[in-house]
Amino acid sequence: MLISERIYKYMEEKGISQIEFAKRTGISQSTISDWRRKGTNPSADKIMTICEVLDISPYELLSGTENKKMKEYKQTDCIVIDKQSNEYALVEMYQNLNRDARKRLEGYMKALSDMK
Repeated sequence: MLISERIYKYMEEKGISQIEFAKRTGISQSTISDWRRKGTNPSADKIMTICEVLDISPYELLSGTENKKMKEYKQTDCIVIDKQSNEYALVEMYQNLNRDARKRLEGYMKALSDMK
């Protein structure tokens, strides 16, 4: 199955019309129509935008199969953190660390976790 065929399949499953898809992606309707009519695929620079609009992973779009690990992550490991919380501040600090500091912190956290 072509990538463009998968796009149309996901659009149909999610109830998104071609016009709405064009508006949400910024891709012209004629280009989207060409994918079906000419049997072509979207250019690589459009893949991420398409995936965001269809709420699927690039893996899912390109392979035609769902990434089980990603699905499990979305369903079980994703938590919402209040921006005023200590956890949020810690995540921000972690993101501002350089690579070496992150590795050290991850090692320290693992050692703490293993102390159970």
